[in-house]
Amino acid sequence: MSSKDFALPRNPVVTHGLRRREFLAFTTGALAASTLSGCMPRATGGTSAQQGGTLDAAAYHASRRYLDSRFGRIAYVERGTGEAALFLHGFPLNSFQWRGAIERLSPYRRCVAPDFMGLGYTEVAEGQSYVPEAQVDMLVELLDRLAIKSVDVIANDSGGAIAQLLVTRHPERVRTLLLTNCDVESECPPAAVLPVIEMARKGEYVDAWLAPWLADKALARSEKGFGGMCYSNPSQPTDEAIEYYFAPLVRSPRGKAQAHAYTLGLEANALAGIGPALQKCTVPTRILWGTGDTIFSQSSADYLDQTFGASRGVRRVPGAKLFFPEEYPDLIAEEARRLWGVG
Repeated sequence: MSSKDFALPRNPVVTHGLRRREFLAFTTGALAASTLSGCMPRATGGTSAQQGGTLDAAAYHASRRYLDSRFGRIAYVERGTGEAALFLHGFPLNSFQWRGAIERLSPYRRCVAPDFMGLGYTEVAEGQSYVPEAQVDMLVELLDRLAIKSVDVIANDSGGAIAQLLVTRHPERVRTLLLTNCDVESECPPAAVLPVIEMARKGEYVDAWLAPWLADKALARSEKGFGGMCYSNPSQPTDEAIEYYFAPLVRSPRGKAQAHAYTLGLEANALAGIGPALQKCTVPTRILWGTGDTIFSQSSADYLDQTFGASRGVRRVPGAKLFFPEEYPDLIAEEARRLWGVG
């Protein structure tokens, strides 16, 4: 999910204020989505010379696996060996958001990146709940079935709320936690998402926002699209990323229904009362926060830092918007390796 454009310096580590209420002015425009500047070079949709190699859509699609579970057919990508890392994506994206980080971190970890129920290519069982608590249960079953005892978690946006629930409900399953701009107890959901939840209640969200962006990718990258709202680089997201994110949600009745169900699952505050559990948490937690984000406030980064019992501090990324982890996988990989003590 996720105004003035900001330029990202090469080594950003300073604090910067911003105006998040600007998002509400874009009711004809955009919400969450994410795509990486490190995408494969294309004539339209941009490239990122500063990023290293990144999985393109074809390679990522070929890597996708499915696990049949009581929750449905869970789509996920797995690369690398050894101790596992779990990547939790934002809304309305899927695990393709993490392709650049996975490429960089798979030499150090067995990287597992699932699509949440209601987003991406996961096929949800009839009658299954989509709320964050149910997403946590799905993740635990996925880990169990893959014989993974514990993971290093990296999360963004609504995936960050699910990560907080996972680490407090199943602390033995999480070794470290790397959080980027995401929900916190006082912003779950953030005010900017409430109009989208109302659209989903009416069954209008996918056709009103996602379908036009899929049909007109230049619109998706414009100030009226989710690119302008959630990405720092105006060339983002690329055509192939837009296709990968929105095609499974737009082009079938089942996909639309699941996307609306996921959105409605965001309505209740899943993090209400979580503060004491975060204070008791002994899992080393690092916070990376983009200062150009118009969805989540800067004070939310400070809340996480002050509340997590084993916080490793905040690194602020000047001008970076909500989905900056996809645009700057080198930064994510650098911080993850430091937190893990590898490389």
